[in-house]
Amino acid sequence: MNLMNRLHVKTGNFMRLIKNLSIFFITFLIPNLTYSETQPLILDAAQKELNRTMDDLKGRDLPPYYLSYYIYDTNILNIEAVDGKLVKNTENKSRTLDIDLRVGSYKFDNTHIVRGEAFNMGSQRNGYELPLDDNEPAIRNAIWFATDQHYKKAIESYERVLTNTTIKVQEEDTSADFTKEKGYTYYEQPKSFNLNKKIWEERIRKISEILSSEEWLYKNRTYLTIGIVTKYFINSEGSSITQSEIRANVVLTASTKADDGMALPLYKVYFAFNPDSLPDEKTMLFDARELVKTLGELRTAPIMNTYSGPAILSGEAAGVFFHEIFGHRVEGHRLKDPDNSQTFKNFLNSKILPDFLSVTFDPTINYLYNFPVSGYYKFDDEGVPAQKINCVVNGVFKNFLMSRSPVENFPKSNGHGRKQAGMSAVSRQSNLIVESNKTVSVDSLKDMLRVECKKQGLEFGLLFKKVEGGFTFTSRSIPNSFNVNPLIVYKIYVDRKPDEIVRGVDLIGTPLTTFSNIIASANNMETFNGICGAESGSVPVSASSPMLLVSKIEVQKKAKSQAKPPILAAP
Repeated sequence: MNLMNRLHVKTGNFMRLIKNLSIFFITFLIPNLTYSETQPLILDAAQKELNRTMDDLKGRDLPPYYLSYYIYDTNILNIEAVDGKLVKNTENKSRTLDIDLRVGSYKFDNTHIVRGEAFNMGSQRNGYELPLDDNEPAIRNAIWFATDQHYKKAIESYERVLTNTTIKVQEEDTSADFTKEKGYTYYEQPKSFNLNKKIWEERIRKISEILSSEEWLYKNRTYLTIGIVTKYFINSEGSSITQSEIRANVVLTASTKADDGMALPLYKVYFAFNPDSLPDEKTMLFDARELVKTLGELRTAPIMNTYSGPAILSGEAAGVFFHEIFGHRVEGHRLKDPDNSQTFKNFLNSKILPDFLSVTFDPTINYLYNFPVSGYYKFDDEGVPAQKINCVVNGVFKNFLMSRSPVENFPKSNGHGRKQAGMSAVSRQSNLIVESNKTVSVDSLKDMLRVECKKQGLEFGLLFKKVEGGFTFTSRSIPNSFNVNPLIVYKIYVDRKPDEIVRGVDLIGTPLTTFSNIIASANNMETFNGICGAESGSVPVSASSPMLLVSKIEVQKKAKSQAKPPILAAP
């Protein structure tokens, strides 16, 4: 499961990440639930088909007990440049339909796990294209045909899970397959924005030119992506929800190679809920020059050897660290997988972290300390209002993230059922926030690192400054380890020699052991915005944390290419 592209199996598609510094919470509560005066044609057409389907199939031997339609109206603008030249300027529109149709009952239905096969909750693709024109007969016809296909598949699946349940041993988790929830009605107008494309074309081109300004810069890409998505959700329980969102990203990427063949990528990403909130051109050009400067330092930096000892994780690195080793292990649907390690299942009300740390997931906020956090939403992808969840309180584990797939002791959703269009929802992370009630200054944290190094007889510790993502394993069949992929790492010397940049290491370990080694935190906060890829596809998330001091971490050498740098300089 991937964070950046993937915070969770995160093979780190570094091009979608962003780091933001923070200062205090600005909280936005769930809006008042209101009825729209005029229902959009697309929603009206879907509602008519939903009502007709439920009415006409109720006389069948195996009628649907639940049906939902989720329609995505999407408009994506993309401006891209490479080597100082524009290569793309496109605008794409699409309209897709996702269907969740269930037969059986809330207790046992066609989505039940088939044991003995690969666990695939959330991985089923169910997206269907709809006409872009607001033509009611055409839209209803497309919905009808897709629903018919989905109903037939649901009956086949139900028969299969019935057989599987009969021939297998008693399940560990006997909770229901689906929760009963209230119906919600909410409507907001589709959003829009104004953009001077000529200005942005020139800005993207200028940035790309800087990222190709040295002959040792081998690849570069700069692009602006703005997406407007209006989501229409209705279900047979009475929900009718319309949400609209704008997400804007500017991504700067460049890479080089060291003489030993090691690939060295770096990125800079800006995220905003409106293009007008993105940084100005001067800021972006300055950051592009700094990126090139850092790449120049990395290509001649020494390789870091295998290391075990004290380290400081920047807020960004600590955020990814918690996303990987904690966040994916508290996604509740994993407790239903008999092959999952279920790390924290027996840790409810037990201490898992130092008592000065707490961890929450809060999708109800869109800004944290004046910076945007991308895991914000009003309703999750199963029509349940977003909710703040206190997972760890003063070091004690309290809660799992829940979708509408209940587990033992957690019979209801808490608004974390999420998915990419075309996939089935499962419990997923939102805005992860690590907070500390016992902090020191950043400089004091570095002094504490030096003291810890002296205790362990080491001449230096490490500072993990910037990361591109990582991955983790939660299956019982393989070691439950994690791997975070650093991009910028420094040696911090005990004798106060200047910090030294190094390259070529990955941060590795196992969750519970690493948690027990956290000994202090700084009084700052940093945010890592990214796209997390897992069973239900890619969803926007954030991870925020202060800098953390860990008494012992382990790094291993990073895999690298054996190919030499280019023989000829770039033309």
